[in-house]
Amino acid sequence: MLSAQSFFDLSAWEHSELIRAEDQAWLALKNLASYLEAQDYPEWIPGFIPDGEPTKRSLVYYNDSLLEARDCIIEYGDATKGALKIYYDGQLMIGGSVIMAGAILKGSHIRIGKGVLIEPGAYIKSPTIIGDQTEVRHGAYIRGFCLIGTNCVVGHVTEVKHSIFLNGAKAGHFAYLGDSILGNQVNLGAGTKLANLRFIKGEVTISTPEGTVKTGLHKFGAILGDHVQTGCNSVTNPGTLLGKKSMIIPNTTVPSGYHADSSLIR
Repeated sequence: MLSAQSFFDLSAWEHSELIRAEDQAWLALKNLASYLEAQDYPEWIPGFIPDGEPTKRSLVYYNDSLLEARDCIIEYGDATKGALKIYYDGQLMIGGSVIMAGAILKGSHIRIGKGVLIEPGAYIKSPTIIGDQTEVRHGAYIRGFCLIGTNCVVGHVTEVKHSIFLNGAKAGHFAYLGDSILGNQVNLGAGTKLANLRFIKGEVTISTPEGTVKTGLHKFGAILGDHVQTGCNSVTNPGTLLGKKSMIIPNTTVPSGYHADSSLIR
């Protein structure tokens, strides 16, 4: 009931060493920091991407190299649908990514996939991995120890801390995610908050029909199974687990604990 495979289809998930089907779903959060620290990262060129400072000009990242975006023709289509197109000397640069002027990358352990768009004002701290065809939009704040899958959105004024997005997960507007996991194709309505710290300090536990389960975590937000949708301005309490295809009605506060597949919470 609480295993990762109960919440997520992991057949297309690249990071199978981190999220294993038989493990309790939140175990990946315990192992996230060590997993990210052990990964390989590109060596960013200081003159192009100053550490912790806004980039002065838009850049194209292609085949582990950086070049000036002004030397390219760029069609700013929806990156999550593969519609970001970059041409150099008349040739389509398949898999090229764009880091727009004003984006900030802090730290040396940041990896950007193919076809990624990072908009002005985004702040990305190390360590972070961003998968292919993902958009990091204006004003997004990725606070480090984050793993973002393919075709994802980290949206305007969205803050993400020590969290995982599986493929196709989207937090488009004004969201907060702390110590949480979004399953495949999850969509967060504007203003969704996944709270991760109890008012009364202590271990976050999970209430289930079979009793209370200890997590061993003092900071633990939510686990949202595949295809979960949250309404605008919804809030989950620490230690909330939503089964696949569940829905949260707008302006709802979700009680912590396990909620079965296809739950409707109002």
